[in-house]
Parts: sequence; C-alpha cells; structure tokens
Amino acid sequence: MQPTAAVSSDALIPPSIAATIVDPAAYADQRIHEAYRWLRANNPMGYAKPEGFEPFWVVTKHADILDVSRQNALFCSSQKQIILTTEAADRRMRDLNGGDHRLLNTLVSMDRPEHLKYRVLTQAWFLPQNLRKIEDRIRQIARKSVEKMLASGGRCDFVRDVATGFPLHVIMSILGVPEHDEPRMLMLTQQIFGPQDPDKARKDGEEDDPARWAEQLRGIFMDFGAYFSNLTEQRRATPADDIATILANALIDGKPMADRETMSYYVIVATAGHDTTSSTTAAAMLALCEDKSEFAKLKADPTLLPGFIEEAIRWATPVKHFMRCATADAELRGRKISRGDLLMLCYASGNRDEEIFEDPYAFRADRTPNKQLAFGYGAHLCLGQHLAKMEMRILYEELLPRLKSVALDGNATFTKATFVSGPKSLPIRFETA
Repeated sequence: MQPTAAVSSDALIPPSIAATIVDPAAYADQRIHEAYRWLRANNPMGYAKPEGFEPFWVVTKHADILDVSRQNALFCSSQKQIILTTEAADRRMRDLNGGDHRLLNTLVSMDRPEHLKYRVLTQAWFLPQNLRKIEDRIRQIARKSVEKMLASGGRCDFVRDVATGFPLHVIMSILGVPEHDEPRMLMLTQQIFGPQDPDKARKDGEEDDPARWAEQLRGIFMDFGAYFSNLTEQRRATPADDIATILANALIDGKPMADRETMSYYVIVATAGHDTTSSTTAAAMLALCEDKSEFAKLKADPTLLPGFIEEAIRWATPVKHFMRCATADAELRGRKISRGDLLMLCYASGNRDEEIFEDPYAFRADRTPNKQLAFGYGAHLCLGQHLAKMEMRILYEELLPRLKSVALDGNATFTKATFVSGPKSLPIRFETA
C-alpha cells in the first residue's frame, strides 16, 4: 500500500529536523526534545522525508496522538513496520520472511479482531486485582535490590545495580523463566531494543550495512525461539502458575496457538515486560538526583509517591514512538493524509505538550492532573501498565525511607535508540537514613 497523493510544501519538515528524528544519537543526547518542541510550535503534523526512509507524518501533539490511537481501523498497526525502519532493512526483512514485513506477529503489530483474541489470553494476569496476589513476592524482590544497593558502600550505578535487575526478575518470575536464565533474557532484550547503540547491539555483520538490523533481529528471535520452545514443552507436560503455562496451552478459535504467534507472545512479555520499567525506574532516580527539592518533597510526604511514579513515566516515556499506517484517506489537523501513509506517534513529544502540561520540562512529583500517554491509548494501551506502576511504587516505598540523600556521582548516559531508550548508566552516591 503506497501513498497516493502529493504533500503540500507547507507540510514538509525541514531536512535538519527530519534527520534529527531518525538519528539514534539525538535520543541519547536529548536533542530530540528540541526537535519536538520546534515541531509542536511550527508544524505539529509535519511530513518528514529523511534519506533512506519511507516518508512519514510526524504526530507531535498530545491531542493528535490520542486521535490517531483511538481510530485503530483507520490507522492500523499490521500493514507496515510498527517501528521506524530504514527502507533497506524493511526490504531485507521481507526477503528473509517470504514477503511479510513482520518476523514476529506480536500484540503491538496486530489489529482487530486478531489483536483482541490474543490480548485476552493474558489480560487477567495484569489486572490490578490479580497483581495484588503477587505484591508480597514483588516486595521481597524489591527489598533484595535495595539491600544490594545499600551494601555497595554509598556509591553505585543505579541502572546496573538496581533498575535493570529488579523488573527483570519480577517479569521472569511471572513468565516462568528460572533466575539463572535471566542474564540471557537481558542480553537478548538489549540486543532487540538497542541495535543502534554500540554498547548493546549484537556484534555481528557489517557496522555500516543498513539492513544489518533485519539480519540481527532474525538471529535474536531464533535464539528466543530455541529457548521458549523448550519452556513450552515443559509447561505442556507440567503446567505451573505462570504465563508460560497460559501461552503453551493457549487456544485461538478453538485451536492451539500457532508456533509463530506463541513465540511472538513470549518475546513481547520477556522484553517489553522489564526494559521499559527499568528505564523509567532509572529516570525517576535521575530526577531526584537533579532536583533535591523533589527528593525532600517525597521524603516529607510519602503520599506523593503515586504521583511521583506517574511523573516519572511522563518524564521518561521509554517507548518513544510507534508507527501507524492509514487504511483510507483522512484529514488530521488540516493535513490531507493519504491511504498508505505512515504516521509516527511521538509519545515523548505528547508528554511535553505545552497545551496539556504546565511547565512540561520541569519534573514535579505533585503534578496534577497528569495526562501522560507513555503507555499508549485505545486498543493498544500497554497490557503491563499496572504491573509497571506497582513495581516502581514498591521499589521506592522500600528505598526512599532508607536514604538520607542522593546525588549524581558522574554523568548519566542514555541509550542510542529511536524506539526504546532511557538511562544506560547512572552513577550515584548516597547517604543512608
């Protein structure tokens, strides 16, 4: 499906801004926020034509992101790549996959009615009333993470020592992956979400090959597939109280779930189920280090913690975008969208929208209302949002009373990635209470 109509010249985004949007380094050094700010003020529904990419509309306003997200039939997820992808990588993906642009068929790349059939398989697991049953288990994991941090002697890398391992252990225990396999899951997750970052990318292929990502992704999924095939066999033979048992024995339209969809489901839970929470947990600590008044505010009034978590989610917005494809001609903010056009939903921009958030570049634990949209909206609202909030709340409930002060102990660094990014390293020093 290709765009059918010419785009007016006033809709075109300046080449320098378009180049920033597709530059992984811009998400690491925060230049992306200046690009978003310019777009919201000057061209909030602009058309980008960066070299090496299929042109796409850049949706930067909060209201427009919601508008697109609530119209899943008109702006679908299944017909083109769901994340920003070079044309070369897309072609290679199709070559590897018999013409299909999707190596996996995950919840995020499905549309109705398929999407709902698969979503309901695990939806109950992630409802607040069911999550309360595992709150004690999560708190035990949080306490171990806090004790590990406090035993470090007043200095640690909060990403490495706390923010990465805590949500990883939580989601793996829910999924049914034994603790000794968690490092493998972490490595594969970082390779999926960090192919543009030299510290996280899989070290194979030519560095300057634009289609290398497709080759790597296939290899990563094959590794995941080999692991979860064995887990599936185990859970079919011996069911347990975990998500792996649900996936291994799931029925779709009365038939066992196909291998591709089963593997896709495992991968989305095993990766998105912890990486985004890790980024947000670390971003929350970074905010407290950068603004001692926020730390003092939380220490003085623990009832602010839920608001602090919401603000951290807005502040971090670890999933920077998803792509949508127009299934028919449409109009958005006065722009003529053609059937087949791609749209980039810029969640991190929507979460800094000046029309929605007062002083959006300030971190405020007591911000209210907080209409953050980091979890998406509509049919594709993040399945694990309640779990993510619970994990962060419990961790900071355990950690904050143990801290007297916290500060940066060096420079924070961020992942170079256009899709999922956040703090990569966060050296801190602290005093215990």
